[in-house]
Amino acid sequence: MEPQTAAQTVQAASQLTNIAAALAIGLGAIGPGLGIGLLAGKAMEAIGRNPEASGKIQTAMILAIVFAEAIAIYALVVALIIKFV
Repeated sequence: MEPQTAAQTVQAASQLTNIAAALAIGLGAIGPGLGIGLLAGKAMEAIGRNPEASGKIQTAMILAIVFAEAIAIYALVVALIIKFV
């Protein structure tokens, strides 16, 4: 094998950072996506069982969705840092 040139090394590093950024946002979005789906399903079950409490259930559901989505935003920030720094 012949040694790599500087351009090949830079290209390999660029490809690795692209893969790392894709994995960061991809894996970082799986958890919140599953969590929001489960949360919404359980909230709909609760509203179906007790329609009078739908206001309180929706408020708690929206608040929990916001917290779950914040994790995905952190994953996006990490992916952008990996990509551009």
